[in-house]
Amino acid sequence: MNAKKVTEELQRKYPNKNIIKNDPNNPTEIICEIDPTSDHPDYDKAIAVIDYSIPHYHLKSTEEYIVLSGELLVTVDGKEYSIAEGKNLIIKPGQHHTAKGNETWVECISKPGWTPEDHIIIK
Repeated sequence: MNAKKVTEELQRKYPNKNIIKNDPNNPTEIICEIDPTSDHPDYDKAIAVIDYSIPHYHLKSTEEYIVLSGELLVTVDGKEYSIAEGKNLIIKPGQHHTAKGNETWVECISKPGWTPEDHIIIK
């Protein structure tokens, strides 16, 4: 992933929004909080640019992934889904999931809103 290019594009498209890299030195996922939970706990919306997301699940949140550009391979509870541009996938609480792309841009909507306590990494 060209983290510098992706970060600059996110900053240009979404000025003054918080940008998070899953690994500051070698990110495989960069997230831009468009409409964060801190503004309203019922939901949040983010743009994720994904090469690879770390396997995880959520205790409470339902997530919707909408592919904005590229293609995303999402594994949910061991089953693979290929999500094309313009298509979406719903991930329910408790479902183990990860995603692979190639600088794939994804709109992520969480209900209720994403919190660190609800994001459980699978080791």
